[in-house]
This record gives sequence, C-alpha cells and structure tokens, in this order.
Amino acid sequence: MAKIALRAPSTGLAPLQIARLPRFAEFPDAFERWLEAERDQLFLWLPVALGAGIALWFVLPDPRSWSVALLLLCAPAMGAVAVARGGRASRVVMLGATAAAIGLALIWLRAEQVRAPVLARPMIAQLIGRVDRIDPIPARALVRLRIVPIKLTTQSYAPPPATWPAVVRINLGEGDVPVGLSLGAVVRLRARLMPPPSPAVPGAYDFARVAWFDRIGAIGRGLGPVELVREGQGASGGLRMRLSGHIRAQLPGGAGGIAAALATGDQGGIPLEDAEAMRRAGLAHLLSVSGLHITAVVGGMIFLVARMLALSPWLALHVRIPVVAAGAGALAAIGYTILTGAEVPTVRSCLAALIVLIAVALGREAITLRLVATGAIIVLLLWPEALFGPSFQLSFAAVAAIVSFHEAGAVRTFFARRDEQWFRTLGRQLLSLLATGLLVEVALAPIALFHFHRAGLYGAFANIIAIPLTTFVIMPIEAMALVFDLVGLGAPLWWLAGQPLGGLLWLARTIAAAPGAVAMLPSMSALIFSLFVLGGIWLALLRTKWRLLGTLPIVVATLGGVMTSTPDILVTGDGRHLAVRAPAGGIAILRDRTGDYVRDMLAENSGVDEAPALLSDLPQSRCNRDACIITVRRTDGREWRLLATRSPYLMPANALSNACKNVDIVVSDRRLPRSCRPRWLRLDRPVLARTGGVAITLSAGEVRTVYEPGDQHPWRNKPKTAVNRSDAATRRAFPARAPAADHNAGEHKRGLPGQAAPSRLPGENT
Repeated sequence: MAKIALRAPSTGLAPLQIARLPRFAEFPDAFERWLEAERDQLFLWLPVALGAGIALWFVLPDPRSWSVALLLLCAPAMGAVAVARGGRASRVVMLGATAAAIGLALIWLRAEQVRAPVLARPMIAQLIGRVDRIDPIPARALVRLRIVPIKLTTQSYAPPPATWPAVVRINLGEGDVPVGLSLGAVVRLRARLMPPPSPAVPGAYDFARVAWFDRIGAIGRGLGPVELVREGQGASGGLRMRLSGHIRAQLPGGAGGIAAALATGDQGGIPLEDAEAMRRAGLAHLLSVSGLHITAVVGGMIFLVARMLALSPWLALHVRIPVVAAGAGALAAIGYTILTGAEVPTVRSCLAALIVLIAVALGREAITLRLVATGAIIVLLLWPEALFGPSFQLSFAAVAAIVSFHEAGAVRTFFARRDEQWFRTLGRQLLSLLATGLLVEVALAPIALFHFHRAGLYGAFANIIAIPLTTFVIMPIEAMALVFDLVGLGAPLWWLAGQPLGGLLWLARTIAAAPGAVAMLPSMSALIFSLFVLGGIWLALLRTKWRLLGTLPIVVATLGGVMTSTPDILVTGDGRHLAVRAPAGGIAILRDRTGDYVRDMLAENSGVDEAPALLSDLPQSRCNRDACIITVRRTDGREWRLLATRSPYLMPANALSNACKNVDIVVSDRRLPRSCRPRWLRLDRPVLARTGGVAITLSAGEVRTVYEPGDQHPWRNKPKTAVNRSDAATRRAFPARAPAADHNAGEHKRGLPGQAAPSRLPGENT
C-alpha cells in the first residue's frame, strides 16, 4: 500500500526570515564558542592578568583600596568556581581574577620587602661605608658609587635623623676617586646628601619610585677627596670596569664608548652629543645590553661550537651536536649576563634565550608568543616593579609585535623561503626587515612618548642598516679583537672595528639632524596610554576576527593624544625653576643659571625640541634682579600675568603685596607673606611642598600636580604633603578651575591684564 504524503499548499513565496538579536541566555554559549576558537591564545592572557593586578596597585592610592581590590578580585574567582558549568568561561574568569590578585599581592609584598629608611631632608654628612658598586661615567668626568653606610654623622646644625639610609648613591669627580678603589672597599668621605627626588614636574621621571625598589635612601655629591680606609677585592676594580677601560683605551672617543657599551653594557664613556644622536635616530636600544646582544653572543657561540664539533666525524655521528652547541650558547648567555652587570633587561633577555635554547633542544618551535608570555611571567614574578619601567614595556612590546606579525598566516606565507632568483630573495628579506622595523616603531611610539615625551620618526630606516651592521660586523670583529688581545695582536682588529663604529655614529648623527627626526609630545595621560596598551595587546594576542576591535581604543587614544592641551606654565617642586611657553614656539625659563638636566627636562615636558630661551629676553616680560613679570597671551586674546621671584634676597613686603594684587599667578621658592594675594593662583614654598611640581594649562584652567591627594605609596617621602583641598589656604591657591570671567572685560577691581598701568616689579624705584 503506497503512502501518500500530505503537503501544505505552496504559495510560491519563500518563507519570511525575521532577524533577531540573540537572547541574553545565548550569550554564555556564544562566549564559550569564542573561547574555543581562541583556545590556543588563552595562555597568553595570563601575564596580562598578572600585570593588570600589578598596575592596579600602582594606580590605587592607599592600603585600604589595595585590600578592597584584593577582595573584589577574589570574589569573581570564587564565584566562577561556584557556578562552573564545565566550560572554558568559568576557568578563564577564575584564572584571570586569581592572576590579577596574585599580581597585586606580589607587588605589595615586594614593596614591603625592600622597605628601607629614606633620608628626610638634605644635609651635609660624614660617611664611612662599603662600596657596593662602581659606575665610571667618563663622558661627564664622574664616578658613581653605590655605598652601604657603616657610620654616618651629620655636619649640619640640624639634629641628625632618627634613622640613616641603608644604601647611598654618590657622584664623585674623577679627581676625587682614590687610587685602588674597588668593590668591597671601605671609604670615608664628606658628601651633601638629599632624599631621592620625586618628579620635578608632572610627567617627569620618577626617580623616587625606582630608588625605593633599589633600596637607595639618599643620593648626593661628594665634597672633596675620598679616603680609602680598607681595600676591596682588587686594586684595579672588577672585570667589567677593566674590560670597559681597555676597550676605551683601544678606541678613543664615541666609537670606544659604543664598543664598551656593546661588550659590557657600560654607557658612561659615550659622549653626551653622541648618546643624544643615538636617541634621536632611534638607535639607543643598541647601547643597552638586551635581546639583540644576547642573541648575537648566543648565535656566535652556537655557530663556533657546532662548526668545531662537526670537524670530527665520530662526534658528528655519535653526538647531538645541536644540543651541545645550544648548551654552550646557554653558558655564553649566562656568562655575558654576569659580565654586563646582570641588569634587569639583560637578565630578562638571558631568560628568554635560555627558554629558546630549551625549546630547540626539545625539538619544539622556539620563537612564539608563548615564549614571550613565559618570559613576561618569570620577570613579573621576580621583579613585579619592572612592569612600570620603560625597559620592560619597550622590550616586550617590540618582541610581541614582531612575533605576532610574523605568526600571521598571510605574512608567514609571503615571507616564507622559496625557490626563486637571488635578487627576489634579497628584496623579500629587505621588505621583511623594513615592514618589521616600521611595525616596531609604531608599537613603541606610544611608550616612548609616554615616558620620554619624544619618539624617533626615522628609526625604522636607520635600524635596517644599524642592526645588521652591529650584529654581523661590529660585535664579531670586537669579539675577535678581544681574543687576539690576549696575545697582544688585537690592534689591527680594533682599527677594523673602528670603521663600522664610525659609520654607525655617522648614521646616527645624519638621521638625528634630519628635519622632523623627532616627534615631541608634552604629556600623555595614564588613561590614553592605557588605551594604547589595551588596543595593542588585543591586536597581538587574538586570532579571530574580533581582534580588529583592538583598533578602536588605539584610534580613541590617538585622537586623545593629538587633542591633549600643551601646558603653558611648568613649575618645579622647589619653585626655583619655571618654564613659560613663548608666543613664537619653544619655551622660556626663569633663571640663566639653570643646569642642563633641568633645561632638558623642562623642554621635553613642554614638548619642545629646542634649547629654552630666557624670560628676560622676551618682549612681554619685565625683569630685574629679584623678580620677573610675564604676560602670557592665549590664542583667544585673553592675557594672564605671572610674577616669579628669582633671587635669594627678601623684597619689601609692601612692594611685593602691591605686585601680587596686579597679577594672576605668583611663583616663588620661598614662603610669601599673607598679604601677597594674586587673582588666581599662589605657588610658594608651603603650597609646592604639598603639591610638588605643577603644570598649568591656561586654556582649560587645569592645574596638574605631582602629588595626588591621599597617595600613600611608600616612596612618597612626605605623604602628608599631598594636596588637601579641604585646607583653606590650599583652596585659595587651587580653585577648582580658572575664573571664568574674561580678564579683558573689566570684571575684577584690582587692575586686570590689559587694563591700567603695568605692574611695578618689587624692588623697583618709584
């Protein structure tokens, strides 16, 4: 019996499909499918979560907030375990939150472990101590000593501090260093000591934070010759010092300084102008012993050992020569790391090299993002404070960008080796090097702008020549010269090494002098920098189409960085130094006797790539020996009048008070009388003690300070000096915003900029 299928009558029309968004209940399944597609990349997010916890500790202000953050991170970890359904999502949330909590607890513990007394105030002291480290800086005619004090006595009228620092760093003139000074020696000297300084202005280098984790409690300058109480390990110092001195003796000038930096990591012999040229050309990474140098040493050792062992047929047949050569390369990496001082970047590169060699010995693919992630985890577990250092950020960002770029399928296919004519192979390799260089420059530009306020624009092109020249020419010739020096035959090789070193310096100077070689940015907020980091990590670590979402925070951060207002006025924390943006570009500083370091720091934080002028030379300023009055004109026509003192002599109180009434801002390195009341802002010694350095943006009425309210991180020498806006005097000095009234509209009654007669300088004759 046949079966008859009943079918609905056809209308000839296709069924109508109504699009709908997935229900909320479907999102967990969609998230699981996405995690399944990214399963090979999930391990790479473990160091990211660890670093996020470390960063959270640096961002949050006090122990109470750190404790709350720890509890909040533990909550989702335990919640993920409680509601686990057996998928990846619960494990990802649990491991990510746990790693972040571990990172926060780890950096908190580390900060307490390295806790050491910090000098409370500047003083003159007599010091007897053991020399723990010696860093010659021939380019500045200095020797820097790290000393562990044995006995300290104050030579000032003030009472001695209750506790003395555990480690002191002192600069000595070359002529004051005793003959035979070496590690472990006990010396007696007189020095002017001061606490490790906080950033001079917002966005400047925070040496106080670095010194805290290095247990340095005071820095200073030696006053007079140093007496050698007891000799140390050797009359001529350590191997690193002797080797650096030997190299500089063979190659004088900048070439010798760079050769010493390549061999031992000692950059003290590089002339300042050559070091600046290398930075501007984007070649400064060649001077810091890191991955490039470790790779060259390991690669050279593996090549030599493998070729020498292959000369024996029996060894070639019975011994795994690549494994033996990898072991020799590992020993060379460890020895080179110890020779160059075992700095954190070198140790980090050595660990990465060892992981690569282990992978080679096991027959695994060596250069992968998993290697980068493993190295980052090891470094963060050992030195969690390294996360906020530019060295860690630059090196890992560069390596991650390179590996992620070359792991992409299309890139791997295009640059893969193939049977083709030699000039095509050469062109493909050059294109790979150029593309990699451009990618690294783009990846490192936000980091360089955030930390150094500058980024080289031609570094990719310079590195195409400089990296092969350094790796395959300079370092092998220098190594052979050192070997031949053992028998006194290295002179011809040193001459030969000097030629490419001279070419490297010529390249750096030429690139540095090119128009537009350096892009300057005065300041980048932590939020904008975080968006750059988030977008870069998202692009580098994901493999599905969702990775393109990483471009969104990068675009937002780029627009935010371009639209960031440039500060019009910078005031250092001691009130002695002041920088004002000049109408024709550049900046002008208050004092003619300003050191090179302060000049460069003010210029960089103002986003200026030229030498500062003097305020007294500007047409809109009036100066005498004691003070300056400067008129700052904004682009919208509004004028601001600034009074700054610049001499150690007291001025008549009446004259000073009258001058204060007719200006908007007053800056002084002394305590001003109560009668000095400017129209908007007063920055004298008591106020600056609470705020630290100040950056003022007049267009936005914004005042940024170094010390944040309630900041209780341990390297803040004076946590009580943070701005307390509840204090009446501070409220008068720091209103919420600039006065909204137009100064040219005549709304103030005490004489406004653009009105009445110019203010008379204190001390001027009537």
